[in-house]
This record gives sequence, structure tokens and C-alpha cells, in this order.
Amino acid sequence: MISKNTIDTVFETARVEEVIGDFVQLKRAGSNLKGLSPFSNEKSPSFMVSPVKQIWKDFSSGKGGNSVAFLMEHEHFSYPEAIRYLANKYNIEIEETEQTDQDKEQANEKESMYLVSEFAQKYFHTTMLTTDVGQAIGYSYFKERGFTGDTIKKFGLGYSPEIWDAFTKEALGKGYKEEFLDKTGLTIIKEDGRHIDRFRGRVMFPIQSMSGRVLGFGGRILGNDKKAAKYLNSPESDIYHKSKVLYGIYYAKQAIAKQDNCYLVEGYTDVIQMHQAGVENVVSSSGTALTPDQIRLINRLTKNITVLFDGDAAGLRASIRGIDLILEEGMNVKVCTFPEGEDPDSFAKKSTHDELVEYLDTNAKDFIQFKASLLVDEAKNDPVKKAGLIRDMVTSIAKIPDRIQREVYIQECARIMDISEQVLASTLAQLLQKDIADTGKKQKEQQKAQAMQPVNEGTQQPRQTINIQDALERKIIEILLLYGSTEQDFEDVYIKYDEFGKEYEETERKTVKVYERIYLNLQEDEIEFTNPVFKDLYKAIVDHYLTHQELSVDTFLNTLPSELQFVATDVYMQDEKYYLHEWEEKKQIPVKEKSMAVATYTTEHIIDLRWLLLGKLIQDLKLQVSPEADNMEILMNVKDYNMLINYLSRKISRIRSSFY
Repeated sequence: MISKNTIDTVFETARVEEVIGDFVQLKRAGSNLKGLSPFSNEKSPSFMVSPVKQIWKDFSSGKGGNSVAFLMEHEHFSYPEAIRYLANKYNIEIEETEQTDQDKEQANEKESMYLVSEFAQKYFHTTMLTTDVGQAIGYSYFKERGFTGDTIKKFGLGYSPEIWDAFTKEALGKGYKEEFLDKTGLTIIKEDGRHIDRFRGRVMFPIQSMSGRVLGFGGRILGNDKKAAKYLNSPESDIYHKSKVLYGIYYAKQAIAKQDNCYLVEGYTDVIQMHQAGVENVVSSSGTALTPDQIRLINRLTKNITVLFDGDAAGLRASIRGIDLILEEGMNVKVCTFPEGEDPDSFAKKSTHDELVEYLDTNAKDFIQFKASLLVDEAKNDPVKKAGLIRDMVTSIAKIPDRIQREVYIQECARIMDISEQVLASTLAQLLQKDIADTGKKQKEQQKAQAMQPVNEGTQQPRQTINIQDALERKIIEILLLYGSTEQDFEDVYIKYDEFGKEYEETERKTVKVYERIYLNLQEDEIEFTNPVFKDLYKAIVDHYLTHQELSVDTFLNTLPSELQFVATDVYMQDEKYYLHEWEEKKQIPVKEKSMAVATYTTEHIIDLRWLLLGKLIQDLKLQVSPEADNMEILMNVKDYNMLINYLSRKISRIRSSFY
């Protein structure tokens, strides 16, 4: 159990922009920061972070909250796990108690799989360092690869002994369930019930998420068994999806964002060796073909990828097909190859940091130059092959979403291949037109398939309508959250009569805080919110103001349950979306600040809510009118309410702002 003081310290210390900055590349947008959504696939940013309010909002998915909410959404942490992660990040002491059997029983399935994986990592690492066989085989192997003790410790490398069920016995003995040993793939359960360790007799490479959680493992065999795979990875599970994971991303993320470039290599040891040499912005797809999800993971941190290839890599042409995927994501690609017989591991091992950096900077080529140099040798003087090469290059250029960037690459390709730019542009246009036609054809087929489906009138969805009262209640919540503690000059207009019975208006001005104005007005009219979420949030806000007189965004949010916290964050950040698209900078359209007319804005929405409720009262009264009854009292009430609406109509016409 984490103490309240520790939790308070974590919230006071953690900075939402720093926490999210470890996962998403953020750029300045006015007083806020923006980036690509980590929850959806998008080309333009819809993710906003407010350092002032210490909250974030993802307009593409609708999610939002504070730094803890981000970790719970993005990394699927439980609340305590998020607190522990932040405490570790900011070096805050936290009381860690060993998990009891009851704690393990209560953990949800995914969390249980994480716990089993983290136990396995510690077991393999400890086994390697503390047992004779671990030191003789596992530790010796890593030392021979040139890894230092600090590097071995940092990457959590380990060894699984050549015993059928050594790990499984240890895990079961510590109270971990067979079910989760099976689901993570650490243990293979035979039909006769026997347990077999999947990774026995292998050195172990833990595979971690961007936040450092152990998702799975890669194990390398050290024996000469030709029937066994050299490398063995954890199977797909609820926590490990190899197409969405990059080896080393946890250790590389900050360097990638800082250097604004990511080196992409093929294997575990490539990553570790380069990291040890001081080049830390490096990740690996871990032996799998590069996938769009892996590219998007990098895209959150940088738009620039440099792909590193072995000098004598077999099937190099096939390997560079992944470049087209990178281009499709709108990223900038460079390629660097090592001298013949070298790979990133061996080259980094024998080079100093400066030599390695200089080599990478000097030999990294734009993908067009690289592809041309690679394929020209194949074409040589064969016109047919050369034509195929050019079409291959233009096909890659067609993958680029940005029109200007495509134009630049066409010019470069024309120069390198000594061919008319017009011919290349024409070929590019044909390819793009074909893509558009194929997309249109696919859409028509989908529409046709939908049209052929029988329509069940009973299952047709009704057209959505706007709930005006919900909208007005939300607006009042917004005013309370954004401006509740500010003092404003409000006008109250009273209808009076002179000695001759002539009606006149008298205006009285008062300076009060906005929350007091709203609270007293709604109390006076006995108005209650009808939306249950807004009703609870309104009560929480008013109670907070009445107790503290002020409202600090991050402190207040931490007091709310998750459902209310989500709504409050959405309200806080709603106006910030205009800054995502840089209206003032690019479109010369200034974003008007409500704070310039808070009193007017507040009064307007209170009147609108009164008007709406009066209208509902009149409708209810009209329904009570009966031909057989005396309806005089009802009709008099209707008349009074209509007079009040007319008064509100005159009043609102004087103060109507341009914000609603």
C-alpha cells in the first residue's frame, strides 16, 4: 500500500510534459505542446499537452487526463503501477512491499502476465550472475561479445539453465500461477501435464515496452543443435505483440527525441553494442520484417530514420522494401551500410564513439541515392533492367504523402539516372492515378456490399439530436473550471414601478467571483443539473471553491474519480484544439479568448439555461390543460412564465456575446 504522502509527492513533482515527452515527440503550440496521437494512426497532430494545467487531451480518441491517466491509458498500468513508475522516474522514495499471495490473486490477468515476465527477467539475470553454470556459460558469452558488466546489468541480460523445468519450478514455488506461465509462453505445458521451460539453455534478452515493462524475451541458443532455432522469441500474447514492439525503445526514446533521428538495426546485439559505444538512439525490429506499427512507434519521437545494413547482408534488395513502408508514414529515410564483413555490432565494438558517429554521419545516404547505387550495378548497360530500376524508384517516391517532397525526389532521381524529369513526373502521375482509382474501386465495392445487406427497420439507428440542456450544463461547468475564481463586474437589472405605476429598470453593479455568481443564481432559481455526470462534477467544483476559494487544475483533478476526471480534462482542453492547427500563424484567424468577456459569457449562459427550463415548464403546463377542468390557474402561470421569457429575451438581446 502506497502512503498518501508519497502519492501527493509524486503528483507535486511529476511534470506531464516530461512524462509524455518520453513517449511522444512534442512541439510548442502557443503556451501548450502538441504531437501525434499515441492512441491512433494519424498524419497531423491532434494530441495536446498543457504544462500550465498539467493535463493532456487527445482529440482523435477523446482520451485525456493527468500524467497518471496517460500511463494508465498508454502503458495499461494499474494506478499503483503508474505511481511507482513516476516515483522511479523522479527518484522519489516509495515503500515497496513484497506481494502476498492475496495480492497476486487479486491482480488482473494482464497485470499477472506482467508480474510473471518481470519475475522471469530477474530470475534469468540472477541465475547468470550467481550460479557457476550461469557465469561459465551465460556471463562468459556476453563478455566475449564485448559487453561490460554495467551494460549487462542495464539491459537485464540473463541465462536460462539447460534444465527441463528449472525456471517453472522456481516460479510456481514463489506463488506464480501455471496459467500465466503458460499464457506468457515462458512454460510449455505438455498433454500429460509435464512442464518444460521454453528458453532452457539460452542466453536471454528481455524485450521491454516504451515504459520499461517486460513484455517478452528473445533467447539465443549457445549449443550446436542444428535442429533448434538460433533465436527464439516469446509467442504472441495479451502483453507481447512482436509487430508493435521495438527492441531497445525504452533505452533509446530520450536520445531519439533529443537527436531527432532513430537508427534502425536488425538484432539485439547491434542495439546493445551501439548503445555501449555511446550511440543510444538505436532500436531493432528483432529479426522480424519491419511493420507499420513499429514505424509509428518511432514516428511519435522523430520524423527521421536511418536504416543500418550489414556490409554483406544477403538479400539486401529484399530488405530495403521496408523503406517504402517508412515513406508511406511520411517519414524521412536515410540508409547507411557498413564495410564488407562488418555489421553494426562488430563495427561499434572496434570503434570509438567519435569514429562511429563520424562514420554514420558521413556514409548515411538519402534513400534515392542508396537505391540507385544498389540497383545500378544490376542494370549496368541493359536498357530493360534500367527502365525497371527507374520504375522501382518512382514507385517508392509515389509512397511519399507530401507533394513537395515527391517533387524534390523526382528531380533528384532524374539527375542521378540521367533521364528527363518530365518522363519521371508522368510515370509518377500514372502510379498516383492508379492508386486513387484502386482506392475508389475498393470504396465502391464496400458501399455496394453494404447496400446489398437487408435493412431491418427495427435496428435502424435514430438520428442523433443535440441535447441543449446538456450543452448548457457543460458550458457552465466550463466557466466554473476556467474562470470560477476570477472576480468580475456583473450587472443586475431590476424592474420597478414609479408612483404613477410606470415600469422602469434599475441597474445594480456588483463585483463578485464567478463561482459565487453561478452558485447563487442557480440556488435562487432552484435549478439542478439533469445530466448525472455534470451534476456530480458541478457539486465537486462548488464544494472545492466553497472550501478553498481557489481551484488549482492539477490538484483538483487528483481529487476526482476517473469518470469525472475525464470529463473535466475534456472541458479544460476543448479550446486548445484551435491551436493545434495554428489558426493565427497560418490562417491569420485570431482565436478569441473568452476571458475577455467572462461576465457577459457567464450571464448569457445562466439566462439561456433559465430560458430553456421556463420553456419546459410552459410545455408541461400546457399538457395539463383539460377541456373539462377549470384551467384558469394553469393559464395564469403560463402567462407569467411567458412574461418572464419576454423579459429574458430583452435582457439577452443586450448582452448576447459572440461565443455561443
